[in-house]
Amino acid sequence: MTSLRTRLLVSLMGLLLLAAAVFGFATYRSVLAETEALFDYQLRQMALSLRDQGEIAPDQAEALADEQLDFVVQIWTADGRSIYASRLHPELPARALLGFADVQAGGRTWRTFGVATRTRVIQVAQPRPVRQRLAADAALRSVAPLLLVAPLLLLLGGWLVARALAPLRRLAADVRHRGELALAPLPADGLPDEVTPLVSALNGLLGRLGSALDAQRAFVADAAHELRSPLTALKLQLQMLRRAGDDAARQAATEQLAAGIERAVRLVEQLLALARSEPGAAAATQPVDLAEVARQALADLLPLAAARGSEFELHAEEPVPVQGDAAGLTALVRNLADNALRYAPPGARVELRVAREQGAPLLVVDDAGPGIPPAERTRVFDRFVRRGDGDMPGSGLGLAIVRGVAQRHGATVTLGDSPLGGLRVTVRWPAP
Repeated sequence: MTSLRTRLLVSLMGLLLLAAAVFGFATYRSVLAETEALFDYQLRQMALSLRDQGEIAPDQAEALADEQLDFVVQIWTADGRSIYASRLHPELPARALLGFADVQAGGRTWRTFGVATRTRVIQVAQPRPVRQRLAADAALRSVAPLLLVAPLLLLLGGWLVARALAPLRRLAADVRHRGELALAPLPADGLPDEVTPLVSALNGLLGRLGSALDAQRAFVADAAHELRSPLTALKLQLQMLRRAGDDAARQAATEQLAAGIERAVRLVEQLLALARSEPGAAAATQPVDLAEVARQALADLLPLAAARGSEFELHAEEPVPVQGDAAGLTALVRNLADNALRYAPPGARVELRVAREQGAPLLVVDDAGPGIPPAERTRVFDRFVRRGDGDMPGSGLGLAIVRGVAQRHGATVTLGDSPLGGLRVTVRWPAP
């Protein structure tokens, strides 16, 4: 039973039926008790009315002897001699019990009331089954209206539940008829207070999905724009290779084509790394030694450093564990070190330091390059942003990748001036 409407109807109907049963049972028992008390009152009043009466008048005796009358009246003298009986009932005892009593006689129970005077004893008796039948009829008549009203209450409860759930049905219809790209907020007017938090959470999710889709569209558009230039250059270099008239020209064209392919491959790798570094990208997290990640990233860049005559200097005296994605952290360190190598003059030194500062993991990269003016340090984190003229190396994705990986790991990236004369990049994780 997964339907909320069915659950509410079943619960409400069950509650109404239980309440009706309890109320009906209580009413039934109360009416039974009141009817029994009323019958006892009639027995007592009839006996007391004959207490001081001298003789039973013929017309009164004839009325009391009516076979349709349930009561049996017996009168004895003080010495026990029977002087009157409305009807002959040999099964009734020949002696009266004073007050109220239940007497077993003739295979059934009689309810009796006896009263004594100085000259006579009067007893009025009534069959207990007759009293019970009359009392039950009266009790059922009192409960009958409830039995008639209960189905109406059930129908009214079903209508109220359907009306209360109407806003949910409208909301479901709105969601069902939306297209896959319709991410406008869901209407929250008229919804119950219990459902409003759910709709607010869904609207927040729709907003985040819209932002993610907009970011993806922008990323695809930027990537297509950036890939157009290197692919065009590769086509031109291929044409130059085909048109080469001698071995020297062919060798030069081949080297240019190889360099163009390398730049295109690097751009594609950085685009993939940027996609993986976006906040919300799925990645397995585990304890990672940041110092070991830095060593691995520098080992990957040693051929580039050797080609430029540069060197790395890593300061990592002890393991620095962080919780995160090893591949993403490797991309972060590699991009920072790669930028430091490419923007620094050939033969320069690049320093990396991995340590803890007040319990927080810390990564610092210093280079001897041109640095970045303070006014431009915010903008350089955007995608495809390059400083200087078009001859500067890189695709403008390195710092965007670094910021994406850092945000995904809860870290912050700040830019400053390096003691080596270039740029200092500091990545700081929150203290555990």
